[in-house]
Amino acid sequence: MMARQTLPLAEPAAEWHSTRAAIVRMGNILHKSNERPDVLVHVATNVRRLRQAAGLSQQALADQAGVSRRMLVNIEKGDVNVSLSTLDRLAEALGVLFYALVQPPDSEDSARIDEVAWVGKHPASRARLLASKPARQEVELWSWSLEPGDSYESAADDTGWHEMLVVIEGTLTLELADSEVTIEAGDFHVYPSDQSYRYRNEGPGRLRFIRNVVH
Repeated sequence: MMARQTLPLAEPAAEWHSTRAAIVRMGNILHKSNERPDVLVHVATNVRRLRQAAGLSQQALADQAGVSRRMLVNIEKGDVNVSLSTLDRLAEALGVLFYALVQPPDSEDSARIDEVAWVGKHPASRARLLASKPARQEVELWSWSLEPGDSYESAADDTGWHEMLVVIEGTLTLELADSEVTIEAGDFHVYPSDQSYRYRNEGPGRLRFIRNVVH
């Protein structure tokens, strides 16, 4: 098994979000107020549901998060272009992680969120929160390339480890203990790596992908 070079987290229980490093935290979800993507609807539903489950009034949550009650009312209606830093404060006040506010309310697994969390002045400028997994100790960020016909095989990691794979070029065939997943360029997959796994490049060209190891 390949020796791991680790990147220590500032906090042992920190949460790694595969796209959040590219997000400007002070930026709003949208620059154009006439756009209203699904994520604003998700935020509205999730904040209201979590606030009620915590037994908090709108004023109490607003005070804890450091926002005005009027803003919170509009957030719960889905009528305000909320900043990502405000969502961070709301998540902290509610005792949840960031992804819990932006993922679809009926989603049962944070391994595939795939929601737009920020849009720039240009419509093609955007950041998507792909997935989220809790990290107890460390996160490793890898850049991989495999030439046609090459492969990499690994024994099972310890219980609780996960891998996040984002394919940049080519097609990655991921062989797991009891299944096989094909990941095309531009797509991603998150899976528990406490099982034997293998990366294969069965395509005609070079395969390039980003690998996050979370444990």
